[in-house]
Amino acid sequence: MGMKEVKDKKDFALPEIVLIGLNHKTASVELRECIAFSEEEAATTLEALHGHPVIREVILFSTCNRVEVLLVSDNRSEAVETAKRLISEYKTAPIDSFDDALYIHVGDKAIRHIFRVVSSLDSMMVGEPQILGQIKGAYRAATEIKTSGVILNRLLHRAFAVAKRIRTETGIGDHAVSISYAAIELGRKIFGTLGEKKVLLIGAGEMAELAMEHLLRNSVGEIFVSNRTFERGLELARKFNGQAIQFEEIENCLQCVDIIISSTGSPDFIITRDQVKKAIRKRRNCPIFFIDIAVPRDIDPKINRLTNTYVYDIDDLKGVIDENIKDRNREAVKGERIIDENVIQFRHWYNNLDVVSTIVALRNKLDDIARVETKKTLQSLNHLSETDCETIRRMTNAFIKKILHDPTLFLKSHTKHDPKTICLDVTRKLFKLDE
Repeated sequence: MGMKEVKDKKDFALPEIVLIGLNHKTASVELRECIAFSEEEAATTLEALHGHPVIREVILFSTCNRVEVLLVSDNRSEAVETAKRLISEYKTAPIDSFDDALYIHVGDKAIRHIFRVVSSLDSMMVGEPQILGQIKGAYRAATEIKTSGVILNRLLHRAFAVAKRIRTETGIGDHAVSISYAAIELGRKIFGTLGEKKVLLIGAGEMAELAMEHLLRNSVGEIFVSNRTFERGLELARKFNGQAIQFEEIENCLQCVDIIISSTGSPDFIITRDQVKKAIRKRRNCPIFFIDIAVPRDIDPKINRLTNTYVYDIDDLKGVIDENIKDRNREAVKGERIIDENVIQFRHWYNNLDVVSTIVALRNKLDDIARVETKKTLQSLNHLSETDCETIRRMTNAFIKKILHDPTLFLKSHTKHDPKTICLDVTRKLFKLDE
């Protein structure tokens, strides 16, 4: 089955799926930074974890908001202690410094947790798409160094399918939940389309730059950049393939641009009502959209009273985001139902592993007996040709298949809903499969 051998075959049982970790809900950002693993550190730690005899399979997830170890083990408590010890060693952090922030999930709880993580239902911002790519990267790293096997391969592939289904069947990713993205969504509502619209970026704030990146993805037209330090303005203009202008040129620029994004540290308004009123006359009442991401504000809120002018500041955008978060959370309820369905389905597959193992063990035992007895018989029948011997071997294999047909169907059907029934135990004892 591609898994490490069970040490004590007399104590036949499925290994457990275990998840141990910490995240933004249980640990401070300082602790998360302390425990976070680089790609190189993760690879080394994975190999060390997988090299421990109680850990059959293992994957390590490390992002800015979580560090989690997902593993398969025959000894839950020893596996958990091993994971803690190795995290402590590789991050040179005493176990006591992060032990209280850890959570441990086993079985269905571990399965549900990983489905929620990959589907972004456990994220700081529900519905954010980055986590899926991060988990895929961690899984790819585990497969490359062969620390993931039959069980975790199946679990992660199912998790990716669940995430895709939730993204498709719910509106979890439909609503803007970042300041910059919300601003662009509002702009789309005002103009219908942002294609070919002219944009002026004032200042060099991070959120303003993010808004520009969203605008570029919406195929905006010309881009102008203005900063009090003209050199910085030139740098940003090159970044966005735009044109730098002096601060003194902003008033004239209002006559031709459609969208203004402002994020400076100025204590006073950068753009006033009178400036915009003059520009509106020359614009022949074409709409103009202001995104004010500065604190204190860069754009005079009185501008909103003018015809065809739209001003949104941080508070306005946060209001939009709060409403969108509510929408996402409502959609997340549908996602939880999809996850519950898939936890049950995965559990059925997982529970059948002991059925499959029993059937394979039974087949191997009969094959061994048949091979020994056939060899003895053929040795006493040395007058037979090789063709005749092969015919006898094929007949023996056919006997085994027919003998096993009904027991196989019986075991599969009687363990589908209750894998720990007496059927498996009796079968293994009856044929002495654990000796």
